[in-house]
Amino acid sequence: MNGIAFPPDSSLGAPPGLPALALWREALARVREHLDVCKAHPARSVVLLPFAQLLPVAQSQWAALYPDGFAPHFETTHTWAQRLACFTPGPYDISFSAARDALTARDLLESARMALPRDAARDAFTPLLVQAALQVAPLAAAVPSRQRADWGRWAAEAVPAPSDGWLAHENALMRLALRWAAASDYATDVLFAARTLEQTDALIAFHGAQADELTGSLIDFFTPEKSISLPLPAPPAPEASSAAERIRLHPAPDAESEARRAAACVLAHLAAGRAPVALASSDRALMRRVRALLGERLNVRDETGWKLSTTQSAAILMAALHACARQASSDDVLAWLKLAPAASAWPARAVPELEAYLRRHAVSQWPQSLPEDAPPHLEQALQAIHAARAACQAPRALPAWLTALRDLLQAAGQWEPLAQDAAGARVLETLLLTDTAALHELPAARQRLSLPAFTAWAADALEAASFIPPAAPQPDLILLPLAQVMGRPLAALVLPGCDENHLPLAPEPPGLWTPPQRAHLRLPTQAAQQAAQQTAWQHALAVPCVDLLWRQGDERGQPLLASPLVRHLALQLGLNETADDPCSTRAIDPAPTPRPAPQGSALPVVTLSASAYGDLRACPYRFFALRQLNLKEAPELDAGPDKRDFGNWLHATLHHFHERLKADPQADRPTRAAWLDEAAQVVTQEKALPESDFLPFSAQWPALRESYLDWLAQHEKQGHHYERGEEDAASALGPVTLQGRIDRIDSAPGQPPRRLLLDYKTESLDRTKSRVKDAEDIQLPFYAALLPDDEVQAAYLSVSERAPVQTVDQPSLTALRDALVQGVSHDMRAIAAGAPLPALGEGSACTWCAARGLCRRDFWSEAPASPRP
Repeated sequence: MNGIAFPPDSSLGAPPGLPALALWREALARVREHLDVCKAHPARSVVLLPFAQLLPVAQSQWAALYPDGFAPHFETTHTWAQRLACFTPGPYDISFSAARDALTARDLLESARMALPRDAARDAFTPLLVQAALQVAPLAAAVPSRQRADWGRWAAEAVPAPSDGWLAHENALMRLALRWAAASDYATDVLFAARTLEQTDALIAFHGAQADELTGSLIDFFTPEKSISLPLPAPPAPEASSAAERIRLHPAPDAESEARRAAACVLAHLAAGRAPVALASSDRALMRRVRALLGERLNVRDETGWKLSTTQSAAILMAALHACARQASSDDVLAWLKLAPAASAWPARAVPELEAYLRRHAVSQWPQSLPEDAPPHLEQALQAIHAARAACQAPRALPAWLTALRDLLQAAGQWEPLAQDAAGARVLETLLLTDTAALHELPAARQRLSLPAFTAWAADALEAASFIPPAAPQPDLILLPLAQVMGRPLAALVLPGCDENHLPLAPEPPGLWTPPQRAHLRLPTQAAQQAAQQTAWQHALAVPCVDLLWRQGDERGQPLLASPLVRHLALQLGLNETADDPCSTRAIDPAPTPRPAPQGSALPVVTLSASAYGDLRACPYRFFALRQLNLKEAPELDAGPDKRDFGNWLHATLHHFHERLKADPQADRPTRAAWLDEAAQVVTQEKALPESDFLPFSAQWPALRESYLDWLAQHEKQGHHYERGEEDAASALGPVTLQGRIDRIDSAPGQPPRRLLLDYKTESLDRTKSRVKDAEDIQLPFYAALLPDDEVQAAYLSVSERAPVQTVDQPSLTALRDALVQGVSHDMRAIAAGAPLPALGEGSACTWCAARGLCRRDFWSEAPASPRP
């Protein structure tokens, strides 16, 4: 076991700055005294410690105090039992394996379906039963196996018998948990064996902040002459005279400032030569943030670990399971495929190409096949992926599921990387993927599970398990729980999270058990946890240098007070709550990003649309990035229909309607309404719009239809007639071809007749009217330039659900068209000549610009922009 080695000291005193070692001298002297009284041989004696991290400390201090002769066995109950015998849990035993216990819990709940609904037993009640059983399992393990059945009957008296009341399910769960715990065998049962009693001359047990039932039972099992229970020596209370030098209080405005200051405290202690430094907190997210701020510059031993479900290896495995669902989305399957290495059953290059194809065609649901016009190699890759997914969809027993999952990971090339990674190996071990043979003897593993049930089982198992990374042998920083500070030779302690939420005076016990039930079963009560926290707090304050940090506001902006423990300490010792910020500051010369102004002469403009020219007028750099470089945002796969989709749908619906109306322009109003409805249904089916997602727009359709028919009747009375719609048009302008798609062309009355260009707008009427008032209006003049007619009319047709349908004319069309043609010619010549295309960064154009991150608009200097081309 890795530990901190402390060289023997001739004076037997603690090294400077580590007073915890002086407490060990007192504790080990008591051990030596008890061995002498019992006339016990040290090699046949056991010293029990409350947690494993104290073992190397105790061993090294015994060697320093008593370098000659034998040493007792320093153990925890767990390591002692492991040394005495190898234990294999039975089919229905509590195994303390999250995956296995969840299976057994499901099986027990299925057998208790008279008391619990079947659906609930499969879902919500399984983790609750496991939690309740794991809480009472240490109590059952503290009873010798021959007395455990009697203990189970006595424990059941604390829980009312199940009835039809509103607590029926909770009571049934708790009684089932007690029966499960009472019927189980435990690895520590060997400690109550007669041979263990014969082989042990003396037993000395040090208890920690909280009493341990198993340790107490072992003391009773061994004769009073051979056993003794002792508390770890308590450090003296901090003195006011030295507290200001040792203990510093750091209020921080928010969580990020708290993490930053905590990281600075760690570095300051190490710079001052104080090592190792402990970092303790009950706020796991804060601990991870501090760890991230410190980076890889320190040797770290993490004794707290983190949930296995949060590791990248767990994310890879769960992505594979989510991708196998029959109705998996394209996002789910692509998320898994992009985590697969190159050496998989399908070409690695096919994945980005397949993603681009699905995004281009907005395929939100993973397809079974591709259209005939799709590239053949993409169809081949899709079928290989489909075969791998299909093998993990039929219900089966757990051993078969694990075999199928292993085959899936191997097909994707993910098995070997997982097995070679520390966290990945832990994931495979937790889900029993490395030892499926043992499952055949487990009755609970014979249940047939569907893919969703198997996925839920895997997710629960990974959520319940922890991952502790490999430890550094000589750490600079130790991450540990507050309760494990006691007895540790620490040079400094940094304790963030000392607010009223994360460090309360009396922590609330977890689980379903009520206070009377806890008292009856001897589970930790709130009072016991308060006493344990006070003890841990006392040991923490004994560390030579202590930094206590807390935030003054939570993530919602609500104020937070310091923990009652901190406030009492500050009042008691007169501590100042405004310690200096340990974060060092340094002057950095500002280096703002200049506004980009590239040249586009090497990218000749061959074709130009109205929207592209609108980009050039709004911001030349946007035109350069989005039109000349042809950079585009990847479209979302599962985005629901929005205003743009409604506009496209309306364009297609009106085009379909008017093409049919051309055959019978005298159709009456009811017939026209029916044709419009029919056109709407046809277009909805063609575009495969989900009915539920499109409901907000389709609900507005009846009113919009009637308003459009009213407008159309007035439009026709004025002598206008529909000619054609959705027409592609183009016009050469020097080396550039202007092109666009005109929504609709009508014939207008007059001698000679003129054409009327109509452009549908589904925006607000005010927004449409503002277009014709703007001298920079581009769209209608641009479309007019596409037609050979010298005289042409154009208007926007406002088809908005919030106002009657009406025409918004552009009265200055001819002048605007001529000015636009002249401006296009000038701008294209300037670009071809190498004129700069600066990023303007002005007005509303930047608000939703796709190129904003590319031009670095938010990091510019204040230098003026270059002129437009």
